Amino acid sequence: MTTTQTSPPDPRAMLREANLRVTGPRLAILEALENRPHSDADTVLKAVREGYGAVSMQTVYDALHAMTAHGIIRRIEPAGQSALYERRIGDNHHHLVCRRCATIVDIPCAVGETPCLTAAHESDLSAGFEIDEAEVTYWGVCAECRAKTPPG
Repeated sequence: MTTTQTSPPDPRAMLREANLRVTGPRLAILEALENRPHSDADTVLKAVREGYGAVSMQTVYDALHAMTAHGIIRRIEPAGQSALYERRIGDNHHHLVCRRCATIVDIPCAVGETPCLTAAHESDLSAGFEIDEAEVTYWGVCAECRAKTPPG
């Protein structure tokens, strides 16, 4: 399956618009997430150290937190896994996770113009809520893992 995506916005401009300082580590983190979407903090740290040089884990955590809080990156938390980060924001896409190898695939929202923002069943519990985001995680087994398991 091929999805068409536009080029991500300029990292420097994104940081400036959020009133965050443009620093080498922040730019390196954004580059790491562009090249390795759905990465945990340890993976980001390794990539930043490879491409940028010495940086502390605390610097990476602080930058991930700040950029998430300002909507520059997205944090996802599949059940049973560490928090993961990605640069793809603003389109309210969902995720498909393989139960065996933990591969994560972006899945477009299946519902209309305002993706999945209308609850299928409204009740007294949802009265008064203004929904602005939906987070859906589909679980299954990817084709590669299924091919490794003999039918039976």
